[in-house]
Amino acid sequence: MARSMNVLLACVAMLAAAALAYVLTPSRLMARSHEAFDIDAHIPHAFGEWSALPGVQAIKPPPDGLEAEIYNQEVSRAFVDKQGRGIMLMIAYGESQSDRLQLHHPEVCYTAQGFRVTNPVTTAFAWDPSGKPIPLTRLVATREGRTEPIAYWMRIGYDVTNSNWARNRLKLEYGLRGLIPDGALFRVSTLNVPPDRAAALEEKFIRDLLGSVPPDTRAFLVGEPSKALL
Repeated sequence: MARSMNVLLACVAMLAAAALAYVLTPSRLMARSHEAFDIDAHIPHAFGEWSALPGVQAIKPPPDGLEAEIYNQEVSRAFVDKQGRGIMLMIAYGESQSDRLQLHHPEVCYTAQGFRVTNPVTTAFAWDPSGKPIPLTRLVATREGRTEPIAYWMRIGYDVTNSNWARNRLKLEYGLRGLIPDGALFRVSTLNVPPDRAAALEEKFIRDLLGSVPPDTRAFLVGEPSKALL
């Protein structure tokens, strides 16, 4: 009798755990709660001192089989300022950030394509006196005669973070609200420019870009601090 009761209690516990897991599994995509954001249409081809430079290709995320599932949109553009200095911009967007599908860090992307990369360093970048600083990660990728200083940040839902730990925490916190956050990678880089000069140029480009776009586009780029979870 006691053994039968223990088996019954074990079955009830397993069913309760399964039901709880089902209830806590997020099912609503944040990206589906509003009109789809067309990156190509919203990112300007010219702003401030910058204009589009055709014919220059940025390094794209690695074609590892999951790319088509991870990224719903990818936009790559090159810009040049009035002094002839060039910047490459790469934006990769995925509407679902789950345990299986998540953004690739540029370190992974460049290494997969034969580059050597320096250890990334992340600092708070105050792009505007009235705006929340964003964590900007820097590294340098080199291959043969190509040296590419890189700066990037990632948006997860309403938050901006480049940390794997923080990304997992965000997925959990959004998940407890029944939501699957979207995610976007924003990468800027220069070619064959010393890293110290490249950093200043990339920061100017980011400031000019964020200062030139309307609020909805800016929120897509750097999140919404008033709604952020971190």
